[in-house]
Amino acid sequence: MNRTGLLFTSSRHIVKPKVYIETSVVSYLTARPSRDLIVAANQQSTTDWWKERKSSFDVFISSLVEEEASGGDPDAAERRLKALRGIPSLTLSQEALMFSKQLLAGGSLPQKAAEDAMHIAIATLNGIDYLLTWNFKHIANASVRWKVERICRENGFEPATICTPQELMED
Repeated sequence: MNRTGLLFTSSRHIVKPKVYIETSVVSYLTARPSRDLIVAANQQSTTDWWKERKSSFDVFISSLVEEEASGGDPDAAERRLKALRGIPSLTLSQEALMFSKQLLAGGSLPQKAAEDAMHIAIATLNGIDYLLTWNFKHIANASVRWKVERICRENGFEPATICTPQELMED
């Protein structure tokens, strides 16, 4: 891997790392600027990543992201869906559903976080390198992360690196 995060094969073919965009990222990207300083900073980090770094990655979403993004205020939903337009969508497979249930049963996430477990399962089963999120409660959480990684590896999968857009900015 070079400084830009790109991988090169022996024939010098560029292979970009894969990123799964979880719904909270597109929500921060398209939301009206927050008056809360921390949220506003996270929104700016998201915008910066989207403009400056997104092109360095192969970016994916899932139909679950599209479904979540389409909910709520119609104007906000329209902005979110417009931002997602053109991003390839990964399949919500039966295998992903079963693995998300293993994540829940293994205690990495509470039962009420079934959709969050699905995001992790989809990213993991599709060999995604990074799961990009602002969901600190159930995904980008140190006490959750190690449990998710353990369950993934126990099932023969390499987990995606769970991170925020701020963490995935270039050095």
